[in-house]
This record gives sequence, C-alpha cells and structure tokens, in this order.
Amino acid sequence: MNWRKWNNILHRDIGYLCVGLTVIFAISGIAVNHIEDWNPNYTVDKIEFKINPIPITSAEEMSKDVVRQLNIDDKIESTFRSSPENLKIFFANQTIEVNAETGQGIYEFINERALLHDMNFLHLNHAKKAWTYFSDLYAIALLFLAISGLFVLKGKKGIKGRGSWLTAIGVLIPILFLVIYKYF
Repeated sequence: MNWRKWNNILHRDIGYLCVGLTVIFAISGIAVNHIEDWNPNYTVDKIEFKINPIPITSAEEMSKDVVRQLNIDDKIESTFRSSPENLKIFFANQTIEVNAETGQGIYEFINERALLHDMNFLHLNHAKKAWTYFSDLYAIALLFLAISGLFVLKGKKGIKGRGSWLTAIGVLIPILFLVIYKYF
C-alpha cells in the first residue's frame, strides 16, 4: 500500500475521532471571542425589590435584617458598604444590593449557562491534570489533519494545483491580521 493511501486512511479516521472535540472547541471559541459582548459562562438575572427600611448599624446586623425580610436561607459569604446606607451582600451564586434608608434593592442570581459553561471549562483547560495531556494529543491530531489534508487529493485539485493557492491564502490571512493589529 502506498503512502497516499495510508495518509488518506489516517486523515479520515483521525478526523472522525476529532469531530466531537472540534465542535466543542469551535462553539466555545466563538463564545469566548465575544466575551466583551456577553458572559459566555453565566447568566445574570436581576430582580428589583423593596423591603422595610433598615436601621443603619453594622454591616453584619444590616445583612441579617435584609436576609430575614427576604426570607433567604443561604449563607452570607461577605458584605460591602459603599456608603453608610448602601449595602451589598454576597452569597455563593447571588448578590443583594440594598439602600437601607429606602429599602429598595436589586437581587442578582448567577447561573451557569447549560452546556456552554462545560464546553468553556474544557476549552480553557480549567480541568488541568490529565485533560492537559488529552488536549495536547488533540492539538497534535489537528496538526496531523492540517498537514495530511494537503496530500489527500492529487493533481490540479491537490497541493500541486489550486491547493497551493488556497494554502498560501490560509497562511497569509493570520500573518496579515498580525501585521495590521500588532504593527500599525
């Protein structure tokens, strides 16, 4: 069997193995690329509320009063006062900001985005440990697919024909963006 036949077999089979991770990394990559426009990991829901005014005392006492009035059982992680009457209470996945004098406030709930949070967890290598080595293998597989893909077709449709032009364009595009964004 000649080298091209093995190249095509390996290109096909490794390509099939890479489909799942490629989809995950592509979706996560698009999401993370637009992090300035939205939070790709979490949704933040805000609810405005009004409670009875709270006596201005210590942050701990004020927090207890707010939590009691809102009937919240979650453990308070910390508090912050930007002024004597403005209090912010932090919980594991939510925050409360309230004005003690008016009783008006905002309750923020933070929730993981279904699937997308997990995709970003893998793509950004928050798992570390064994996932790092698995991701390295995936990167090597992608490198193999890029190089072996150059030799799948023969003749004028392959690397000796239009493939060389398309490959050159594919190499020049990131170089062009790098030159424009970094040096101009």
